[in-house]
Amino acid sequence: MEINRSNIYDLVNKCSVRPDKDYGQNFLVEPLIAEKIVDSLELKKDDYVLEIGPGLGSLTHYAFDKCKLDVCDIDSRMIDFLKIFYKEDINYILNDVRKIDVSKYDKIIGNLPYNITTELVTFLLTSSNAKKMVLMCQSEAFNRFFDLSGENYGPVSVLLHLLGESKKVLTVKPGSFYPAPKCNSLVFVFDSKPVVDKETAINVYKMCKSLFLNRRKTILNNLSNYSSKEKAIQVLKELNIGENKRPENISPNDYLKMYQLIKK
Repeated sequence: MEINRSNIYDLVNKCSVRPDKDYGQNFLVEPLIAEKIVDSLELKKDDYVLEIGPGLGSLTHYAFDKCKLDVCDIDSRMIDFLKIFYKEDINYILNDVRKIDVSKYDKIIGNLPYNITTELVTFLLTSSNAKKMVLMCQSEAFNRFFDLSGENYGPVSVLLHLLGESKKVLTVKPGSFYPAPKCNSLVFVFDSKPVVDKETAINVYKMCKSLFLNRRKTILNNLSNYSSKEKAIQVLKELNIGENKRPENISPNDYLKMYQLIKK
């Protein structure tokens, strides 16, 4: 069922599915935007797809007949609502997505709850094997994920760039949702790299979590705490990285090389 501005108020009232702030629910009510988001996933009939937080089915409407689709929502009201319209056409999972096996899906799509966006993206990157993900998040989170310098740059940015390539699809204004959030949202596509040592990438991410804990300290001080000062000096010299640089001044590829040298 298409969700739009004309039917959203009747639906939430008649079906008692008012958005819940605790779940970070904001229902997309622009069909053209919903269709464009789903088109970005480039669905094929044999794709096994997970939709996270389908809500009333704004994206589900454009995806359910194009692939094998599972929808996962923590809110039983949303699952019950979707069952009325889609019956057995899709598989329903009533659970927190962080508690299910996401490794079996080819592709993943979702409008992520704003309150746990970073945690969810990290979970998907480390736990899934999806070759493509199309995700919507708030603009602030997008900057944290994709900036490669400055205060927004951090461990998740490093992990994203080591595991794949990402690009922005579109900006979604607050008025495209019910209720309207207080900020713009951004839709991005993540394509995993065909050949990547995922275990190493995850270990680099864990190392970066340690190195970014004290962002104002030099990379030498942070790296000395992670390994030893002698090793830190040796690694930075070999990589031609200045000892006084800060963690946000170092590229994902240099962090990968740093980890590899430390573990030698």
